[in-house]
Amino acid sequence: MTNSMLRILSGVACTALLAAAASVTHAQGKVTVEEHVNYLNHPNNIRMSNGTVELILSTDYGPRIMRYAFAGSGDNGNVFATLNHVAPLKTDLGSWYIRGGTRFWHAPEGIPRTYVPDNTPIQYKIDGSSVTLIEPTEKATGIQKEATITLAPEGTEVTVTMKLINHNLWPISYACWMLSAMHPGGKAIYPQEPFASHDVSLLPARPVVLWSYTNMADPRWHWGKEFITLTQNPKMSDPQKIGIMNHLGWSAYDRDGLLFVKRFGAHPDAVYPDFGCNNETYTDNNFLEMESVGPLEMVQPGQSIEHTERWWLFNHVDLGEGDAGIAAAMQPIIAQTTPVP
Repeated sequence: MTNSMLRILSGVACTALLAAAASVTHAQGKVTVEEHVNYLNHPNNIRMSNGTVELILSTDYGPRIMRYAFAGSGDNGNVFATLNHVAPLKTDLGSWYIRGGTRFWHAPEGIPRTYVPDNTPIQYKIDGSSVTLIEPTEKATGIQKEATITLAPEGTEVTVTMKLINHNLWPISYACWMLSAMHPGGKAIYPQEPFASHDVSLLPARPVVLWSYTNMADPRWHWGKEFITLTQNPKMSDPQKIGIMNHLGWSAYDRDGLLFVKRFGAHPDAVYPDFGCNNETYTDNNFLEMESVGPLEMVQPGQSIEHTERWWLFNHVDLGEGDAGIAAAMQPIIAQTTPVP
């Protein structure tokens, strides 16, 4: 059986065949793509690497990106959380597992619609240094998820583009939503709008949206002049969440000097979910989520919408003390990254 035939199989038969298949590696320049890699007790993952960083993409479930790390860095080097110990959420549609990594949802959030279980095998396509993960159409919503992951031939840059296709016979209003569950014990950084005094600026700069369980006095928050930060604390279980309209189009997560940067679009004239948020964050005692959201759109039958993030990793980053330390460290780093239009 050829590799291309293997890639188009799905379902239980595909799972059995792939579990027995030998690992297959494709090379495109400096990027290698390896199929049938065992990860987290699942045999059919895809490993992408350019020698500097590596990604693990699930195909036994998903679509999910379960690992992003410097190559060979071990379990602790994964910037994403792995959450197999967290009990599933029971819904009318079945059991939904948090799992960790980066997942792809449609907003606004609602139960059970958002939490359609993604526990079955998916299809995928390999195209050079890109892999596209293709979920079966969700029976409950009529929406199909795709995610294309492209690894740069050098450095740490990754481009992730998600697509949501409306397979219903009627239009639906929804938005793309990309969520990264981060390794515990770090701190998320969200830039404030450039400061301007009352003498020169009388109009609001952007919304900051609170949920009913948001406690602004919680010590995990720091509301600074230049940055909002949220620290993940495994000993504090109370959930916390905010959303913002982040016109600067970036956020970051630091854990012991390993810094993850994600960039995303900001379209001031578009309508966004959750009172106008393109950037949200959530934490509890298990993980912290860095979330970006696309515009809310009315999607016609057979049509789709897309949303893109770009990622980078930086090692041995010293954020210093307070806003001044973060600013000194982040300014040259952000200057090295490319905005998402």
